[in-house]
Amino acid sequence: MATHELLTASSEHALNMTAAFIGGMVVAGLLIWAVPVGMRLMDKDTGHPRPEEQPKLPDGGPVREIREQREPDEVPIVNGGPRLMPYELHHANTRTCKDQSRRRWQPGSSGSFGSGGLGHV
Repeated sequence: MATHELLTASSEHALNMTAAFIGGMVVAGLLIWAVPVGMRLMDKDTGHPRPEEQPKLPDGGPVREIREQREPDEVPIVNGGPRLMPYELHHANTRTCKDQSRRRWQPGSSGSFGSGGLGHV
């Protein structure tokens, strides 16, 4: 490699490094500038709600979760009739069971997680 080619290659490398450094300085400067601008925008923002504007508990107290047994709500099969429209379907794919008694484990039934094992023998 000749001397002038080596100088050209090193000067291109120095030029690339200088461009990358200047680009990094521009990005850092923009980030530093964005902080005070954001703080000014936050100061112009509306204040927090007053205590009387805060949400309140309902008269009946806090809402509790409901435990219930659910069963699948199947889509009705239409044979030869008009097709079902979306507004004719229910909003959920399950419905409340008529029998709300909790299912208990029976000795001799399947093992844990429905594995079909022997269970307690």
